[in-house]
Amino acid sequence: MTAQDLADTLKGRLIVSCQAPPGDPMRETATLVRLALSAVAGGGSAIRANEPEVVAAITGAVDLPVIGLWKDGDTGVYITPTVRHALAIVEAGAAVVAADATDRPRPDGSSFAELVTAVHAAGALVMADVSTLAEGIAAAEQGADFVSTTLSGYVPGTPKQPGPDLGLVTSLSAAISVPVVAEGRINTPEEAAEALARGAHSVVVGTAITAPTALTARFVAGLARP
Repeated sequence: MTAQDLADTLKGRLIVSCQAPPGDPMRETATLVRLALSAVAGGGSAIRANEPEVVAAITGAVDLPVIGLWKDGDTGVYITPTVRHALAIVEAGAAVVAADATDRPRPDGSSFAELVTAVHAAGALVMADVSTLAEGIAAAEQGADFVSTTLSGYVPGTPKQPGPDLGLVTSLSAAISVPVVAEGRINTPEEAAEALARGAHSVVVGTAITAPTALTARFVAGLARP
C-alpha cells in the first residue's frame, strides 16, 4: 500500500489504538485481538498496536491497516526506539511503523531519518510521533509519511492538559504537506470531530475506547470528589 493509498483510506476516519500497559489485565494477545475486532465492528478504519506478537496477531485477524510500534522501556525515546525495533514491526506485518520522532537522542545513537530509510526499504510506511511543531516539520522533511501529535504533553516542555493538543494539530496542519494524525487524550467524539475541523487528516483514540481499567478509575475518581 502506498502512502497516498493509505492516506485516502484514512481521510476523516478513526484509528483505534488497541493497547494495554504492563500489568493491566487486558495485556494479553488474544484479548487485544478481540479489541481490534470490536473496533472493526464499530467502524474503525485502522488499528494501532504495540509489540511484534500483538501486531502479527491483529494483522492476521483483521482486514484493516495496522499501525505497529514497539514500546521498549518507559522513559526517553521508547516508542520504536531503534531500527531493529522498527524492522521487527515490519516483519510482523504492519503497514505503518509508528516511531518517536522527537529531538531526543535515540538509545542506539541512530537518527529518525535512518529509521525512515530502513522502513521504506522494507516496504512499509512511517508515522512520526512528535511533541512539537518543530519536530513535526523535521519529521516530514526526513521522509515521514504521516505525522502524529502522540507525544505532546508527555515530553518535558510540552503543554500538560487533560484534553488533546488541538493547537499543535492546527499548527502542524498548516505547516506540513504530509497528513497530520491527531492523537493523545482524545476523550469524546466531539473532541475527535474538532481535531478534524482543525486540520487533522485522521484521529487516533485509545484509552477512551479500549482501556476499561483507566475508564473505571476515572469514574471512581469522579465519585470520590466532594
